[in-house]
Amino acid sequence: MDKIKRKPLPATSLPEDLKTDTEDDFKRISTEIQQTPPVHAKRNIKLFGWELHRPLPPPYSETPCHASAKPTLIQRFDRIFPPYKRYLGTRRRKFLILLAVVLVLLLALIIGLAVGLSSGFSKTQNLPLPTNRETHTGDLTYYSPGMGACGIVNSESDKIVAISHLVFDAAQVGSNPNSNPLCRKKIRVSRFNEQAGAQRSVDLIVTDRCVGCKSTDIDTTTPVFDSLADHNKGRVVTTWAWLDVDL
Repeated sequence: MDKIKRKPLPATSLPEDLKTDTEDDFKRISTEIQQTPPVHAKRNIKLFGWELHRPLPPPYSETPCHASAKPTLIQRFDRIFPPYKRYLGTRRRKFLILLAVVLVLLLALIIGLAVGLSSGFSKTQNLPLPTNRETHTGDLTYYSPGMGACGIVNSESDKIVAISHLVFDAAQVGSNPNSNPLCRKKIRVSRFNEQAGAQRSVDLIVTDRCVGCKSTDIDTTTPVFDSLADHNKGRVVTTWAWLDVDL
């Protein structure tokens, strides 16, 4: 069988104006692709004015957060007194309460002693002790003598005097009142006697202490009182001073 020969198709070609446009588009797209920067490349981004003054974030530090942290007061206390330990056989809370009570009592005792010593010192400073010949003013009373605090037995006819227990005890050395430095010391009592109309004075020896007398009050025998004042008055104001100043 004979083969049939076919005529070749005529070669198609684009119009000249269309060919030119296609080539130009291809060149333009190729150029844009080459000029387009990659995604990761830096770009010039326009910022607003308020973004320019925004503070930058702090630089990243690899130091752990707990490296610069200081221990708190509770953590320091737990280091000194660990909560899991027992103190004197008790838990920490009970031990701390007992410790606080002891400290408060100790502080109160110290304050009490300080106040007592200071007040006692001030009172001693104001007592009429025989450190000078200063004249003191107080009440004069009388009593019936006997065995005095100095260990001396006295009678009504003796020119003796009992000084205030405040003064007597302030000068006491040791526990034996018979060895008190004020025993047998002399004082001079002076007063204007209204009945006699004249000034009277008498020297007396300390042999006893008067429990009911104030610091400048003195107590003497009845005859001595009668020589200085009216017996019926029983209590009068008088002045007196130490004659022996060597305490």
